[in-house]
Amino acid sequence: MPLLDKYQPGDFFDEMFVAEGQVRPHYAALFDRFRQLEPEEFESRRTAVDSAFLRQGITFTVYSDEQGTERIFPFDLMPRVIPASEWSRIETGLTQRMLALNLFLKDIYSEQRIIKEKIVPLEDVISAKHYRPEMVGWSVPRDIYIHICGSDLVRDREGTYFVLEDNGRCPSGVSYLLENRSAMKRAFPNLFSSVGVRPVDHYTQDLLSVLQYVAPATAKAQPTVALLTPGIFNSAYFEHSFLARQMGIQIVEGQDLVVENSRVFMRTTRGLEQVDTIYRRLDDDFLDPKVFRKDSILGVPGLFEAYRAGNVTLANAVGTGVADDKVIYKYVPDMIRFYLGEEPVLANVPTYLASNEKEREYILANLEKLVVKSANESGGYGMLVGPASTSKQREEFRGLIQANPRNFIAQPTLNLSRHPSYVDGHFEGRHVDLRPYILYGKKISIVPGGLTRVALRKGSLVVNSSQGGGSKDTWVLYGDN
Repeated sequence: MPLLDKYQPGDFFDEMFVAEGQVRPHYAALFDRFRQLEPEEFESRRTAVDSAFLRQGITFTVYSDEQGTERIFPFDLMPRVIPASEWSRIETGLTQRMLALNLFLKDIYSEQRIIKEKIVPLEDVISAKHYRPEMVGWSVPRDIYIHICGSDLVRDREGTYFVLEDNGRCPSGVSYLLENRSAMKRAFPNLFSSVGVRPVDHYTQDLLSVLQYVAPATAKAQPTVALLTPGIFNSAYFEHSFLARQMGIQIVEGQDLVVENSRVFMRTTRGLEQVDTIYRRLDDDFLDPKVFRKDSILGVPGLFEAYRAGNVTLANAVGTGVADDKVIYKYVPDMIRFYLGEEPVLANVPTYLASNEKEREYILANLEKLVVKSANESGGYGMLVGPASTSKQREEFRGLIQANPRNFIAQPTLNLSRHPSYVDGHFEGRHVDLRPYILYGKKISIVPGGLTRVALRKGSLVVNSSQGGGSKDTWVLYGDN
């Protein structure tokens, strides 16, 4: 029996099918190819990809699982396809958003015009967990705070795209995007040219160009870039080592760096070498025990002093986490209007703030209908999905919200779009989101596609790998068909 013949789109927006048996035009070539595959052949290719992932160490870490922490990153061989016109709108909306977020960060650490105009409340900014008063009153190189951003997109029942959240501190997952594409090329080597898929393998060189572009003005013509990792036990260490290798730069831990005369040096076999830009993959708190957490053994004593002196660039900049705060997220459409004088191309999901008395009353009265999120958690943690929750869970969140209203927001439960995904020997619809990766250097560029994450558990809306999610390759087409 050919694959997909009995697939049921269901009562959701289906990425591939308009209705049962009626495929969307931009999926037609892919659909025809998959219908030619017998289940045994498909299973053989899927197994080969899993084996390759295992050999290459393409894993993620689940700290709380008693069965072991290291897991192969689940990968679904059915790609997601995005036509050119649809992608063009996404690019425009994300570029607009990246510009506004950077202008917001520059503003709150300098003139605070958006606060004085009463568009964003001062209290919401300074109470944000990752707001850094140490950044007030000085400029970062090129006025760029967020160099690398991963903004999560979802689609509702009508297929409308919404931005679910922005990740401007240390967005992860791009290594899986690149490895997914390599895996698909091995599994279906002749399919890409026939379908007309835009490449993604230039991402790491684009990233390196950004990191070199934002180096201090005093840097040499070919700036030295290093990637700072918390170490091999970090959940994203595979990605850290992958990106450093692909860019041809050194991967270092805090103990590999030393600060002398407000300059950062890297210990090498040839002696000390000055570092101009650090792509840091650890949070502000752990960067410098002289300034932030005193107990941090991951960072570099004196790093912030060198940063303030303008002798090293940190990407992303210290203090960008305030823009990740889910309370601040609510104001991004207003930021776009305020700084750019434009209407947002991509809408936010409607958001209720528990710190607002009337909105808190609404949240508490409708916990069974809403998705409640902690303002600064990630990875699917600190979240209540109302329709799937128990009364005990709702009461627990009620207490948390009442005890600390600033720390919670709520949103309506969206009927996320679904995509055919291979489960237990056949295809079923599973909910998906999309994380495109945005780079800001000499210009803003977005890798064509992104990481499509899949909630592999039936009915689940949580796509994070730590919560049982997987991923797909994302194909952006040169045309609409």
